[in-house]
Amino acid sequence: MDVDREDVSRRLHVKFVTKLDSPFKVPANSVAIPSNVTRLGLSSIVNSIIESDNPEWKTEPFDFLIDGELIRMSLEEFLLAKGISAERTLEIEYIRAVTPRKEEEPSLHDDWVSAVNGSSPRFILTGCYDGLGRVWSSAGSCSHILEGHSGAISSVALVNSNDAETVTVATSSKDRTLRLFKFDPTESVDSTTKVRAYKILRGHKASVQSVSAQKSGNMVCSSSWDCTINLWNTNESTSEGESVSVKKRKGNNQGEESQSEGEAVTSLVGHTQCVSSVVWPEYDVIYSSSWDHSVRRWDVETGKDSLNLFCGKALNTVDVGGEGSALIAAGGSDPILRVWDPRKPGTSAPVFQFSSHSSWISACKWHKSSWFHLLSASYDGKIMLWDLRTAWPLSVIDTHNDKVLSADWWKGESVISGGADSKLRISSGIAIS
Repeated sequence: MDVDREDVSRRLHVKFVTKLDSPFKVPANSVAIPSNVTRLGLSSIVNSIIESDNPEWKTEPFDFLIDGELIRMSLEEFLLAKGISAERTLEIEYIRAVTPRKEEEPSLHDDWVSAVNGSSPRFILTGCYDGLGRVWSSAGSCSHILEGHSGAISSVALVNSNDAETVTVATSSKDRTLRLFKFDPTESVDSTTKVRAYKILRGHKASVQSVSAQKSGNMVCSSSWDCTINLWNTNESTSEGESVSVKKRKGNNQGEESQSEGEAVTSLVGHTQCVSSVVWPEYDVIYSSSWDHSVRRWDVETGKDSLNLFCGKALNTVDVGGEGSALIAAGGSDPILRVWDPRKPGTSAPVFQFSSHSSWISACKWHKSSWFHLLSASYDGKIMLWDLRTAWPLSVIDTHNDKVLSADWWKGESVISGGADSKLRISSGIAIS
């Protein structure tokens, strides 16, 4: 009991600072707090200070940093671990906690939701094991169905820019093809509109796992179980080197629709097993992950790989972002999310490894406007939100009741995810500072 009283009575003098605007600011004077306080306790203290000047204040979760590092243990343990003196007044920065503040109602599908894409703030794209792509204007509101695949959809990608009136979308499927669709997300319709592909891309010899678009929208790349990455034109007219089979049919209350078929412009060869994921972040650079345990960076002009990282595990997913859009995140057949920084010389080992999942990782995505934040999804049924400044997850989203197969950011403040429970989930109100 004496030890407990001594621990509780030990006080530290701290000053809370923030870059947040009013009403989140607290006075700049120092306060004395217990040394054994944790992040939740610190959050309660800051909320109490704000509430004392603002009786209508609603409790807000906060995170805390000392010298740019997030606190994920008691304050006393943190100071001891970092060798920081408790004799001086500590300056503790607080930020809004990165955690969902609202869960939308689930959007039901007829089978597993294998792909989600939140690239457009106007809508969400999903791909499903029933072979259909879907466009959602909001939770539960499906505006368009993308028809035509004879196998499960594995990936969906937005091809053209967000401000275009007519949107172009690419889908990849286990039926060995990709399809390109056009639709108008602003059209007002009482019922769901069915959309047929304007172009079918054939050439892979096995299931297509992933599709990603060049920023210009002129091309897409795809990866497959046939160990190759193919590059394709997205234009409606056929370019040299493509074979065309134009099909026409009468649409409902419409004139004849045409549908062309295209061949790959080129193939990138080097992986020795399934190429599970591709991203195309720069005009002339593509990144890929594979079951051959490697992440590769490809020069589009030469068709050669300029970086080859091995991690000893089959990989399911890769994304590029973070500081300078240069960090590579990947996950696969173990519970570890790995991050590499290829700018560092001799970089073959990850610079970060996050290991809080309990099963394989199915997806990872960097936040587009943050150097530090990314998400991961796993077969353990969880999505975890990460900050490079701490080894522990900032938040665990546990809304699925089966494997999570896909996840992405949406509108900068929401996480969207699809799973083996046949649901699209939207977790919103996430503050990224």
